[in-house]
Amino acid sequence: MKIQISNGRVIDPANGIDRNADVFIADGVIVGVGKMPAGFEANGSLDATGCIVCPGLVDLSARLREPGYEYRATLESEMAAAAAGGVTSLACPPDTDPPLDEPGLVEMLKHRARLPEFAHVYPVGALTEKLAGVNLTEMAELAEAGCVAFGQANTAIVDTQVLLRAMQYAATFGFPVWMQAQDPFLAKLGVAHDGEVATRLGLGGIPVAAETIALATILQLARETGARIHLTRISSAVGLEMIVAARRSGISATCDVAVHHLHLSEHDIGYFDPHARLDPPLRSQSDREALRRGLADGSINAVCSDHTPVDDDAKQVPFDEAEPGATGLELLLPLTLKWASEIKLPLVHALARVTCDPARILGVEAGTLTVGAAADVCIFDPQAAYPVNRATLKSQGKNTPFLGLELQGRVRGTLIDGHLAYDGSWT
Repeated sequence: MKIQISNGRVIDPANGIDRNADVFIADGVIVGVGKMPAGFEANGSLDATGCIVCPGLVDLSARLREPGYEYRATLESEMAAAAAGGVTSLACPPDTDPPLDEPGLVEMLKHRARLPEFAHVYPVGALTEKLAGVNLTEMAELAEAGCVAFGQANTAIVDTQVLLRAMQYAATFGFPVWMQAQDPFLAKLGVAHDGEVATRLGLGGIPVAAETIALATILQLARETGARIHLTRISSAVGLEMIVAARRSGISATCDVAVHHLHLSEHDIGYFDPHARLDPPLRSQSDREALRRGLADGSINAVCSDHTPVDDDAKQVPFDEAEPGATGLELLLPLTLKWASEIKLPLVHALARVTCDPARILGVEAGTLTVGAAADVCIFDPQAAYPVNRATLKSQGKNTPFLGLELQGRVRGTLIDGHLAYDGSWT
């Protein structure tokens, strides 16, 4: 199949491209950008007039809810959501049921995700068996099965001796370690940021110190072991400062931020809105502004959707009983565009944070329109309205604090390995 995407504005951050050009695809790979290859004869075409053509988005945190949580979402529903959101590659955390701690489970997930219309799935394997923080998993075998990194999702390793051994093991084989920095003892009674809003509403608070104390431990052990660390979903200004300082001292540390935290703060809890119950919690406005600046200047390496579909029964309860999480695969692009527009950041830099930059963290060949690369492409209309409601969301999880809002930026087409996985041209 030979496809020509014509009349679009091509933005490829990996190659510094931002110009009007056609994109040429043959046999599932990019064969030309701007100049038609010799002998190329398209037998399929996509008109991208008024649209931006960019690499497919790469998401560093998307829970697909399989195996074990099919009542919340299925692989089919969340892959449809990914395609509708322009996401062509994604990393899934290990907190399934059972957790991704055995090669067979990883191989099963990879096998189930091989359909042409499905995004490329990169599992993050469990650092410890059952995520219990006691016994290390066989990381080498999990890597052979397809894991690209190892972590604990939202579950901390309380025993620092175990965490030290896990980092030593990972460093020996060059495996990246992904950690959420949150001290479980400081966070266990909290459901919201420990600030004025939680106090006024009578909610248990999670202090910023829960993040910074955990960060200090992780970063110091990374220094001792030489492990490559990726800090997931940073939520505070002080935490970001610690990571930047650690990098300057020679520690190999990257980090990402959840897209919700670029736009919301503790005040968006409103009157106990369970959709705003997130992990980590929405923090102060000054924290939010620091995260927005940090993502713009590259201190934060990438933005992720932190896609966590939750069933209605787990959200239609009092705030402190609600399950944390929000759906995000379909909102990653429009919310990234909103952030870039508000801070007046050029699109080529903003799109890097959801394409080539997260691909670099994953260590995979994705997020680029380089000739010879897989034809994973997102075509979107930056001016088209995207109303966020239960009908427009393809994800089985309808839980998002942005319900009822109208965002700008709508995906018109998503190609995965040259296959049209989503066609939203006339929707």
